[in-house]
Amino acid sequence: QVQLVESGGGLVQPGGSLRLSCVASGFAFSNYPMSWYRQAPGKVRAFVGSITTDGANTNYQDSVRHRFTISRDNAKNTVYLQMNNLKPEDTAMYYCTRGWTTLDYWGQGTQVTVSS
Repeated sequence: QVQLVESGGGLVQPGGSLRLSCVASGFAFSNYPMSWYRQAPGKVRAFVGSITTDGANTNYQDSVRHRFTISRDNAKNTVYLQMNNLKPEDTAMYYCTRGWTTLDYWGQGTQVTVSS
């Protein structure tokens, strides 16, 4: 069965960095674009960014562009979210999902908290 397992979240100070990972299994990973979403307390789940199957193209929410970078390693069935210059408003549960516009499987999420 399809599984997406995120890791790498934690508590970080403003201005810090984290790298999230999402390991996929149960499907041909290299055939699917992948996306990251996040959900802050009391808010709806929001788009963070996406990456094409070969990693050549990415798309980001404006508020994270130039701070966050999505990449993937198809040999490891893993998609990454490098987050730099983190801000308190980046605090959220972060989810990886299979797809670009049609999102059919989700991981369980990893918590990112940005606080001093």
